[in-house]
Amino acid sequence: MTFNQPQTLKTIAEIIGAKYIGNESFPVLGSNEIHMVRPGDIVFVNHPKYYDKALKSAATVILIDKEVDSPAGKALLVSDDPFRDFNRINTHFTRISNFKEELHDLEVGDGTFIHPSVVIGNDVKIGKNAHIFPNVVLGDRTVIGDNVVIQANTVIGGDAFYYRKLNGNFDRMISVGNVVIENNVEIGNCCTIDRGVTASTTIGEGSILDNQIQIGHDTVVGKRCLIASQTGIAGCCIIEDEVTIWGQVGMASGVRVEKGTVLLAKAGVNRNLKKGTYFGPIAEEFREYLRKEVKLKNLK
Repeated sequence: MTFNQPQTLKTIAEIIGAKYIGNESFPVLGSNEIHMVRPGDIVFVNHPKYYDKALKSAATVILIDKEVDSPAGKALLVSDDPFRDFNRINTHFTRISNFKEELHDLEVGDGTFIHPSVVIGNDVKIGKNAHIFPNVVLGDRTVIGDNVVIQANTVIGGDAFYYRKLNGNFDRMISVGNVVIENNVEIGNCCTIDRGVTASTTIGEGSILDNQIQIGHDTVVGKRCLIASQTGIAGCCIIEDEVTIWGQVGMASGVRVEKGTVLLAKAGVNRNLKKGTYFGPIAEEFREYLRKEVKLKNLK
């Protein structure tokens, strides 16, 4: 997330009541999760296991639960609860309405048809010649390109599935990102695409999604991908251009699938995949999978 205007380290510290280490005028441009950070961003870390990753990331402001040596060119915000204070920062700079308020600022391009039953959040942009079918829900800040088709009962821009366990309960990370649907995308019935926590979940130009597909927060689907029904893709994945994913594929969070890859039905993806054709509950190269099956049969 990029703030509407640059902030200072002191200003952010005052918002959350935290101690700061660094020049009070140190510039703060936005906030992001660790996998999305850029110079000027705040990133949070609340476990020693991840200190090095956060301190060595591109982020230049580290919201942390312990005072440590600050790397050169960076600043710290020291908090007793970085998770909580990351939420405070994000919601301070982002309107959270959850359909309780109609603030709108809706932009719709020429030739677009939106069925009267569609529910639209605030700050939504829809391009030209789009077709939005009945009972679609478009969450806050969603961006939809030209010539996009979204079929009935699909929900775009729901909250990320991102929680921590706190005092025996689950505490939500509030999603202030959005979903970006690029030009010429078609999305089937009853799909769910979660918005990014601080950045964008993106469906690339010309991609086609079948029915009943779940795509998690901050995932990026490339251009001209085909995804068949009942596929479930976790958050923070990168699916490069022209990937084909057949039905009931499951994908763990944070994996990358290389351009032109084919995932056959019910494949389970738990790691990065180079270009190829894969099959099996723990995705294997398809020919290798067939060779193993032949060997197993020959053992009988």
